[in-house]
Amino acid sequence: MILILLLGLCGSIFATTPPAQFTGHVVGAGLTGGTQVVIADLNNDGKPDVIAVASGRKELIWFENPNWKPHVLAADLPGLSSLAVGDVDRDGIPEILVAHEYADDPKKSLGILSVLRHREDPRKPWKISEIDRIPTSHLLRWARVGADGQKALVNAPLSGPNAEPPDYGGNTSLVLYRPGAWMREVIPGEIEGAIRGVHVADWDGAGREDIFTAGSSGIHQFRLERDSESWTITELTKRESANVTAGSLGKRGEKTRFLASLEPSPVTQISIYKQDSKLGWRRQIIDEGLARGGALLAVDLNGDGNDEIVSSDAGQNRGINLYYSVGSKGEQWHKSVLDSGDFAASDCAAGDLNGDGLPDLVCISATSGLLKWYENKGLTKLH
Repeated sequence: MILILLLGLCGSIFATTPPAQFTGHVVGAGLTGGTQVVIADLNNDGKPDVIAVASGRKELIWFENPNWKPHVLAADLPGLSSLAVGDVDRDGIPEILVAHEYADDPKKSLGILSVLRHREDPRKPWKISEIDRIPTSHLLRWARVGADGQKALVNAPLSGPNAEPPDYGGNTSLVLYRPGAWMREVIPGEIEGAIRGVHVADWDGAGREDIFTAGSSGIHQFRLERDSESWTITELTKRESANVTAGSLGKRGEKTRFLASLEPSPVTQISIYKQDSKLGWRRQIIDEGLARGGALLAVDLNGDGNDEIVSSDAGQNRGINLYYSVGSKGEQWHKSVLDSGDFAASDCAAGDLNGDGLPDLVCISATSGLLKWYENKGLTKLH
């Protein structure tokens, strides 16, 4: 597939009008090495709660909405790296799949994958059962890949079992687990080097979700073909990527899909990729010169049909930034600051936490150990 580099379309500017107004609240602290935040209703009360993954803590903690009281899901999970939440048994309270005993060096990483199930009182520690062990099990995501619409769990290790840091040479494979049996299925095909980001999206609206990986050898798309039930892998770009997410622009029926990528070399840039039927994938840089990125999320914050991009900078201008397109073509992106208070987010999630119909943001920082809720106070129409 042809990659067209549109280096001249660096359309990011600082704007005085953000896409929405936010008020920040600290939900939790002491979450050393915070790497992931997940929004889910864990006690079946209709209010979305927040789970924080912190590699510097052995406890997996969730915060109960609305008073944000912390509860321990499991107390002896060193090396926490990722989790995915899904109501497998359909009892109204989800199961939690968690990767732990993680280390960057495959030889020092057990890479344990476990499932947590609630007890009678979900506020008490949950039951834990081991499913599998794969060194550097790193990123867990649910993906709707079955013809029947059922979801399977995707496990993306950082690298292959024999790789050596920091280069992580050799090939890395994705692994799939079907709920219930939880048997390991290796997805055919391999990626050269480390996988550092994973995003799942129904790219063509056909009902099945594709898996997008970001890593040292670029961005790849894994797709389970409906007709042949076989996997295909498409290389979208060779440019190194630390994270990837998918979003869309425009009104329903006229949507333009895009991928956003954090690209760390030679300086961290945020790039947008849009698919062109004739030219292939077109690249547009919307920000550059960032010291180091972390969080990357696409979500419509102001209800105008266009997804905004949430990202962070861990450099001199430490904080969280919002990028938004005025209009539905995405040729010009504007930038506003969500949080400049020395808070570099390693991960963010979106959800309506207070039931007012507006999408809020929850972000976690590995450096400060803080978990913050950014309450959406009102929308700004940008066009």
